[in-house]
Amino acid sequence: MHLKIITHERVVFDEDVDEIYSKGVDGEFGILKGHVPFMSALDIGITKIVQGDKSKLFTTMGGVFQFKDEEALILTQCAEYGEEIDEMRARKALERAKSRLAEHNAEIDAKRAEAAFARAMVRLKASMNNNK
Repeated sequence: MHLKIITHERVVFDEDVDEIYSKGVDGEFGILKGHVPFMSALDIGITKIVQGDKSKLFTTMGGVFQFKDEEALILTQCAEYGEEIDEMRARKALERAKSRLAEHNAEIDAKRAEAAFARAMVRLKASMNNNK
């Protein structure tokens, strides 16, 4: 089956794969060859693809997943290949998000801080798992 991961800026991934695992707003899911047509809104999370005996991790920051006729498509605002993520930068972003959440300041938009925290966590996880 074929997978394309596309953002507004670029095609992040465009290759044949054996397995796809991702996180939808209703929970995690997996797709293998021969799967019935499937569509899901994506949550902030990690998309794992398997090609033979190798796997790759990508961050996916929301968007839409569609699978039909052995073609999978992810349209997302932002996606990064785990090996391209700067782990130190992701750690700093995580610390900033943690401190914003800990401030308990009414002026801080809690939803935005929680989203920043979630994005930083998945970036760090993808970076650490790909850079072993």
